[in-house]
Amino acid sequence: MAGAAHAAGPNPTADPATDSVGSVPLAERIEQGEALFRKKFTADDGVGRPMATQAIIPTKRKRPPARMFHRTAGLDASSCAGCHNDPIIGGAGDFAANVFVSEGFTHADFDTTDPQFSNERNTNHLMGAGLVELLAREMTDDLWSIRREALRIARETGHAETRALETKGVRFGELTAQPDGLLDLSRIEGIDPDLVVRPFGQKGVMTSLRQFTINALNHHHGIQASERFGRRWTGEADFDVDGVLDEIDPEGVSALVAWQATRPPPVRIVPDEAAVREAAARGDSLFDTIGCAACHIRALPLESLSFSDPGPFDAAGTLRAADVETPAAYDLAQTEWARGLPRDDQGRVLVPLFGDLKRHTMTDRQVAALGNELLSQRFVDRTVFQTTELWGIGSTAPYGHRGDFPSLDAIITAHGGEARASRDAYLALDAEDRAALVAFLQTLVISE
Repeated sequence: MAGAAHAAGPNPTADPATDSVGSVPLAERIEQGEALFRKKFTADDGVGRPMATQAIIPTKRKRPPARMFHRTAGLDASSCAGCHNDPIIGGAGDFAANVFVSEGFTHADFDTTDPQFSNERNTNHLMGAGLVELLAREMTDDLWSIRREALRIARETGHAETRALETKGVRFGELTAQPDGLLDLSRIEGIDPDLVVRPFGQKGVMTSLRQFTINALNHHHGIQASERFGRRWTGEADFDVDGVLDEIDPEGVSALVAWQATRPPPVRIVPDEAAVREAAARGDSLFDTIGCAACHIRALPLESLSFSDPGPFDAAGTLRAADVETPAAYDLAQTEWARGLPRDDQGRVLVPLFGDLKRHTMTDRQVAALGNELLSQRFVDRTVFQTTELWGIGSTAPYGHRGDFPSLDAIITAHGGEARASRDAYLALDAEDRAALVAFLQTLVISE
């Protein structure tokens, strides 16, 4: 198989502009992807980046690091499964698996957890990730369609046209198109000005599993994908100067994407004990009553379960569909878990993620515990985070973007900003009702 160099065969002559990533059957690709996800990378594979930093844009170091592995600046894991393992492979990570991230890294010469140097993040789970990316793609398509229609009408009528940016029940503000083609984007909310829904990462800044995978391979392991760090973009086959050429090729990245995209989504369990079952049912109702479902939307409708890789919306340095001769196409409807997903009266799959794929301000002057970062990430304000999908929440303690809240009660209480009203409503409940709401959230689990 194509993949990590030497362990799976280097491909130093592959040109990502023409390389096919769609020629391997899905079952085989999933098997390859799981093997790479579990693999403990070695020096023969290209682990380490002695003369490159963890920046997502290929960036040279000024001098090699004193040590290859370093928790604060990386490398920080020898395998993907080293962090994504709770309660199963592909799951979340404990506080001990926290990473330190900043897209602005130009060097990595720091050895402190001080937040002025980087943001400390807990490990998210990857279950149901393919469904999340498909939702984001469809939402982006909808928003772009609204933008095109506003521009068309403004051009034809000669008058400004204002349109609400709403898709799948989620409102991202509004835009105004002028007859001359100018756009007023000052009233958009929770999304970048390009109207691309980026569903991954706690700040909602990663467009696709492919982009996330390429970033993580370099950041956490020093395994560099040729489609970003190879000859096409850097003019070098060994950008990090570790002696290994083209450490993972497009086929290897595609295998990792296929495995992640086909992870089964979390499920909802029915408690065995009658008293707990009754409390969870009451908490289910309270979840709506106090306003949690305004952002943690129970389910978003999905038109199609066809997952293509590469996808359509990534930026330079990550393969897109137009960059390859034959994109891979996976029908997630053929997976065993997809058959159990509910559908609405239009036949659309209802993805029960308990989220909205939108960014929100999560702090205010009185409730600021979640505002402990000093660095913005991709121009997203440091107090702004994407709504955490709650599916699987019962299996993924600790909580919060830093993983420093030990209980569901603690993380609910830490909600400020746009979530302040729901937080205050939660605290106004009596102890029994608060426990019931927590009991409901504990039914949303990752199936082992």
